[in-house]
Amino acid sequence: MTSALLLFGHADRETTFNHRLADSYERGFRAEGGSVERVVLSELQFDPVLRHGYRLDQPLEPDLQRVRRAIEQADHLAWFFPTYWASPPAVVRGLVDRLFLPGWAFRFEPGSALPEGLLRGRSARVVTTMDSPGFWYTAVDHRCLHRSFGTATLSFCGLAPLRFSAIHSARELDEAGRARWCAKVEGFGRRDVGARAPSPRLLAPRGL
Repeated sequence: MTSALLLFGHADRETTFNHRLADSYERGFRAEGGSVERVVLSELQFDPVLRHGYRLDQPLEPDLQRVRRAIEQADHLAWFFPTYWASPPAVVRGLVDRLFLPGWAFRFEPGSALPEGLLRGRSARVVTTMDSPGFWYTAVDHRCLHRSFGTATLSFCGLAPLRFSAIHSARELDEAGRARWCAKVEGFGRRDVGARAPSPRLLAPRGL
């Protein structure tokens, strides 16, 4: 059975389009025999500020320890969040800053300029909504979220294959348009059950 950890990054407790998308994805993933554990990031209790950079250790709060164990056990990570100012929400960024640390998520070998991704063996999917139209995001923003969160964060830590789905002009979507996207994302969930990472999954990343 393929196991997915769904990391939900919208802080609104009311039902939003992001909630509907995450529900659709989970429904599709489970329909193909996969298992899903959902973590609502805004409900976690932790300091999102990396107080000393990488200079000093900052003990992980119990909720971060729980998420770390869940990532170690998962075959697939699915991220759902809205895009604010061409970036993930603060709760998503804070989780990455505090949890994706050297020795657990990545490490540099002596004499090597390139990192070793310690989360390799796991696939990933990112689904994000944004108000920017696609042409603006590409021509003006240079697909910056794909680069920063996709390439420079998830791929950097070894997650592959990585599939990135941006839903543009979300504020202009009517109910029919949102329903079409939910159906499409449910299909993503069905297909991702069969996605296989190119290398064996590390049950416990090295360095800890």
